[in-house]
Amino acid sequence: MSREIIVVTAAYGHDTIHTMGGQMALLPVIAAAGADGVEIRRELLSSEEIDRLSSLAFAIEMHNLQACYSAPEPLCLADGALNPHLPALLHEAHMLKARWLKVSLGHFTDQAVLATLRDWLLTSPVPLVVENDQTDCGKLAPMLRFKAACHTLALPVTLTFDTGNWLWVGDSPEEAARHLAPAVSYIHVKAAVAHGHTFRAVPPDEADARWLALLDNLPADAPRGIEFPLQGDDLIAVTRHYVELLRKEPRHA
Repeated sequence: MSREIIVVTAAYGHDTIHTMGGQMALLPVIAAAGADGVEIRRELLSSEEIDRLSSLAFAIEMHNLQACYSAPEPLCLADGALNPHLPALLHEAHMLKARWLKVSLGHFTDQAVLATLRDWLLTSPVPLVVENDQTDCGKLAPMLRFKAACHTLALPVTLTFDTGNWLWVGDSPEEAARHLAPAVSYIHVKAAVAHGHTFRAVPPDEADARWLALLDNLPADAPRGIEFPLQGDDLIAVTRHYVELLRKEPRHA
């Protein structure tokens, strides 16, 4: 099977993106490395770039890439209310011609708010995916509650599974995969290693075999996003190495 590989622009680091002149400048690198798509990060766009998302969408198409859109926003606010910015973010994702909008869960407490979310999604051609982040809101328990609520209400929302973030919140990635895999439509791939009192993200082939083995417990048809550091003098070669690595069949014994 040829896995679908997405490159998250943030993997190159803020300084590199700034030096190169923005996320659009990374498109030739990502395309030349053989990736299938690019995840555009809203926090790395200027207000002027957000106003010109259709131009970025055109550039992504010209490089034969698929677009995904990530916004550093929660689905639910601290009081449990639905984030009122979501309709605008879904519109931005549509302007980008993105396959989905990715947000974090936030403080999901009451499934009643999902009725409004259903209404918003009915007017949006862009699906929503919800990711486990590095806060307590991204722990397995609230993610499970949200998954169950979506199933009960037949809500067309799926999950982004970040392989490394579970360690930041003290959960087991393997246990999370066992419980959440059926709802996962996108995988953020990174390994995490201890770094002082916390963790840091590293490429999966620079850590133990756990991280590549974990991928076999997640849906085979879910696109895999590269979200670990991509650094080096030849960014095309570095990116191509990991695109090819993540496309391969299982490598562990």
